[in-house]
Amino acid sequence: MLFLVHPYLPFFVHCKFPLTNMLARVRHGDKGAMAEDLRDVFRTGDPHYTPEQGWDAWQAFCSKWGEDYRVIKRLGNDPFYRYYFTYLNYHPRVQSMIYTTNWIERLQRDFRRVLRMRGAMPTEESVIVLIAKTAMDKKAYFRALPGIERDKVLFPDDSGNFLDLLNN
Repeated sequence: MLFLVHPYLPFFVHCKFPLTNMLARVRHGDKGAMAEDLRDVFRTGDPHYTPEQGWDAWQAFCSKWGEDYRVIKRLGNDPFYRYYFTYLNYHPRVQSMIYTTNWIERLQRDFRRVLRMRGAMPTEESVIVLIAKTAMDKKAYFRALPGIERDKVLFPDDSGNFLDLLNN
């Protein structure tokens, strides 16, 4: 796992997975109410919503829905689920990007489509150039990341270069 090799990187667990897994475990009539409760637990864009509040909301969610579903009740005390709230440590405008893997999945789909159309590539370098060109053509990835300069892990005050962190 990457966080074991580079311990200074934050450990992310994407919120998409508990949402889809939870909704797959409940009766059809409960899905709407549960989806609304999950949206409240895993909300983004609120600068005052902290990981601790998210964890408390998760436990309240699990105790509420655990009355009808024993599987959900057990999840409320699983400490691994605390990692689902690491996205709340970032600027509210970035949280929705971290919160889900949709943009990463879309980029991977574009890579596969472009490479499939080409069939065969002459060298590994040509594959890298083609993938880089595909990524650079995506306008959705040109968004500025607000508050990224305040991240002391990526931009420490005493280091002038992020690559220095990787080499240590």
